[in-house]
Amino acid sequence: MIDPATAKTFIIDTNVLLHNPQSLFAFADNHVVIPMMVLEELDKFKTANNELGQNSREVARALDRLRSKGSLRDGVPTPQGGSVQVALGYDEIAGMLPGVNDNRILGCAQRFKREGRNVYFISKDINARVKADALGIPSEDFENQKVNVDELYTGWRQITVPSSRLRELSDRDVAKPEEVAVELAGELVTNQFVVAVDDQDEEQHLLFACDAKGLLRRIDDDPPMLFGVAPRSHEQRMAFELLLDDRIKLVTLVGQAGTGKTLLALACGLAKVIHDERFKKLLVSRPIMPLGQDIGYLPGSKDDKLSHWMGPIFDNLHFLLASEERDPDEVIKRLIEEESITLEALTYIRGRSISKQYVIVDEAQNLTPHEIKTIISRAGHDTKIVLTGDPHQIDNPYLDASSNGLTYVVERMRGQELAGHMTLTKSERSELSGIAANIL
Repeated sequence: MIDPATAKTFIIDTNVLLHNPQSLFAFADNHVVIPMMVLEELDKFKTANNELGQNSREVARALDRLRSKGSLRDGVPTPQGGSVQVALGYDEIAGMLPGVNDNRILGCAQRFKREGRNVYFISKDINARVKADALGIPSEDFENQKVNVDELYTGWRQITVPSSRLRELSDRDVAKPEEVAVELAGELVTNQFVVAVDDQDEEQHLLFACDAKGLLRRIDDDPPMLFGVAPRSHEQRMAFELLLDDRIKLVTLVGQAGTGKTLLALACGLAKVIHDERFKKLLVSRPIMPLGQDIGYLPGSKDDKLSHWMGPIFDNLHFLLASEERDPDEVIKRLIEEESITLEALTYIRGRSISKQYVIVDEAQNLTPHEIKTIISRAGHDTKIVLTGDPHQIDNPYLDASSNGLTYVVERMRGQELAGHMTLTKSERSELSGIAANIL
């Protein structure tokens, strides 16, 4: 057993365990304390048929396994060399409302601090961390699955090359990175793109993609138009390449509003399902509510409920199909009835095996890393998954630009042969949309 006098004592808030059940074992050889109030709050979620319910049950099972090895009241050793304890007592703190679970959890931290422990309060609730700081208790967010969003992998890089080299490269389909620019040698990962720009004329350029052998493959800069949509920028052209490449099974698109993430994904998905018949259906989904709550509180049937949340998807489908059909609404209705297009709430995806489908998950920044893992692990044979979102537009109160599932999967899947990523920075929706996204 660890020495409580020298080890750090981490008081874990409920939202941390609901965010990631494995956080119980993420503090190495230190002392982890679960206040009794946290268990009571977890108990309220255990019957829920969503991610929170699953996580609550997983925490309960983990604690039950530990209980078989000793008394949780006294603390049970973990395989990492630390210990986990369930604490009953707490201090009533002057100036804080009694009977409030958040305050009782902080009171538990206060009690351990009073006993001379080196206490840290871990919570994803910003207000709770502020309260802890006011009490003189060091408080932190759960950092285990965070990435530095300011240094997020973009999926591409631009390099300036002499005109003579660009002319030479224009006659070749494949080149070594160092033949394009010396600084690229050893710096690229699989499925990363390179935009080589003429140092004398910015309008002259070549696009390359790094393959699994580390070679740069030329990309045609004039792709086919799909449902009236064609790339308007280098970024969109490279996104097209990822979305249409059957060898790439996971695509992540990150960008602010108006950069074309959802529109491009839907255009390529429709082309693969309807024109190429490469996939049997296009499955489109969005997080219904923050924290994975379902749609049961809305009036009407399941389809009626979904229509409230799928409005942006219908808008994009209408725009795409209007270029080829006289009555796009009727076509959308027919495609849905034929199940060529399926709109589904993420709540109902767990437990399914999704085979030979083109899956688009919009607004993926509102999902936790665990939820993202659950979705990707549903992919069956010959399925492609596209995740789109803006890490700076998050509705989930316990996620931020660095801790959401979208940015997490971008970094974790970087360089994988089956995965590709593109960060879109230029708004193509309209001049007004671009200005608003940048300055408001």
